Amino acid sequence: MAAGQGHRLPGRLDHHRGAARGPLEGHRGGRLPRSRPRRASGRPRRPPAPLDVIVVRKLGVPYRPEVAFGALGEGGALVIDEDTVRAAGLGSRECTEVERRERAELDRRLARYRTGRDRVPLAGRTVVIVDDGIATGATAAAACEVARAQGAARVVLAVPVAAPQAVERLRHVADAVLCLSAPADFAAVGQWYDDFDQTSDEEVAALLAQADARRTGTGRAGTAGAEAQGIEAAGVPGATVEVASDGVVLPGLLTVPAGAPGVVVFAHGSGSSRTSPRNRQVADALDAAGLGTLLFDLLTEAEAKAETAAREHTFDIPLLARRLSGATAWLRTRTAVPLGFFGASTGAAAALSAAAEPGSPAAAVVSRGGRPDLAGDRLGDVRAPTLLVVGGADPLVLDLNRRAASLLRCPHELAVVPGAGHLFEEPGALEAVAELARDWFVRYLGPGQDGS
Repeated sequence: MAAGQGHRLPGRLDHHRGAARGPLEGHRGGRLPRSRPRRASGRPRRPPAPLDVIVVRKLGVPYRPEVAFGALGEGGALVIDEDTVRAAGLGSRECTEVERRERAELDRRLARYRTGRDRVPLAGRTVVIVDDGIATGATAAAACEVARAQGAARVVLAVPVAAPQAVERLRHVADAVLCLSAPADFAAVGQWYDDFDQTSDEEVAALLAQADARRTGTGRAGTAGAEAQGIEAAGVPGATVEVASDGVVLPGLLTVPAGAPGVVVFAHGSGSSRTSPRNRQVADALDAAGLGTLLFDLLTEAEAKAETAAREHTFDIPLLARRLSGATAWLRTRTAVPLGFFGASTGAAAALSAAAEPGSPAAAVVSRGGRPDLAGDRLGDVRAPTLLVVGGADPLVLDLNRRAASLLRCPHELAVVPGAGHLFEEPGALEAVAELARDWFVRYLGPGQDGS
C-alpha cells in the first residue's frame, strides 16, 4: 500500500457529508485500535465528524486463530460463516467456548471505552465505519450490523486495503464500500503496513474523550482553545480537567504556562489526591519556572472510599502505574512537549514503573520521600534520568532509596535534605524539594533536551 493511504480516506468521503443527519465517523473496535496505517509522516488527519467506536471481536478457529469463522459485536450482534465452521470441523461446544471468551473481552473493552461517556446516537444518521483493513470481512460485517441495530440510516464502510472477495461480500452488507486498494495478492492486513503495532486501550479512550470534548464544546483539556491549538500554545492557566485513563475518568488540574517546554505529571501517594498540599507546593514552583503540571487522582471516588476503609489499593503499584500511563496517553493527545513524572510515597513506585514501560514518553522522573523499591524488577528498565529525594531524618526510607538506586541503570542521583522527615514538614524542607525538582526538570525537559 502506498505511503499516506490513510490520509486519502477523508477526502474520498466528502460526498457523504450532509446525508441524513450525519455523517458520524465510527471506528471498528475489533481491529482499528491496535494498528496504525502506513504513512509518510504523522497520523491521518481526523475529520470533524463526531467520532465513536463500534466494539466487535473476531471469532477465530481455535487451532488457527488468525482464521475467522465469525464475529460478534456490542448489543448482541453475531455473524457466523457456516462454510468456515464446516471446513474447520468445529462443533457447537468449540464455537460456544470461543464466543464466551471473546464476549468477555468485548465487555471489558466496552467498559473501558464507554465509562464516563455516552455513546454517540446513530439513529437517522449516515455512519462511516473505518477499519485498518479487511481479510475475511466478518468483523466488518458485525460492525455494520451493530450500526443498523442502532438505527443508522446509511452505513458506509471505508478501508485503505482489503481482500477483493471480502469487498464484494461486504457490498451486500453496507450501503457503500470505499476501498482504496484491493490487491489480487492480498494475504493479510499486516503485510500492507510498515507499523502494525497495537494501539493501547488508554490511547483509544483518550482519543474518544478528546473527540467528545470537541463535539460538545466542553474543552476537556481546559479550554476550547486548548483543544483546538494544543495546550502548549494556548497557555492554560489552571484548568479542571477529566482524565480518561484505564477505563475510568479521573479529575485533575492542568496548568500549562504559555511556551512551557514540558509538562510534569504528578503521582500522589496512598491516602492522598490531586489536592495534596505538598504536591501543590512543588507544582507551584514548577509552574513559576515555566513548566506545565498535571495533578490528578489516581483512584476514582468509589475506589478512594474503599481505600479509606480497607486500603486495598495502597500497594497496588501495577494499578497506579496503569493509571499514570493512561493519563500520559491522554495528555499526549493534547501536547507534544516532553513529559516528566513526579511521584510521592507509593506514587514514586508507580512513576518509575510507568517510566519503565517500553515506549514511555517520560523524559525525567523525580521521587519525593518515595518508595522506589516497590517498583521491584522494573527499576532496571527505567531509561529516564531519575532523582530520588529523601529526608535525612527518614532513615528507613533513605535505606530503601539507596537500595533502589543501586538497581537503576539510567542516569540518577540521590539527594538528601538534611534534617527532613518523611513528610518534609520542617521549615524550608519542602522548599528544598521544590528547588531540586525544578532544577532536575528544567535540566531534562528544557529546550534542546530529549531526556537522554
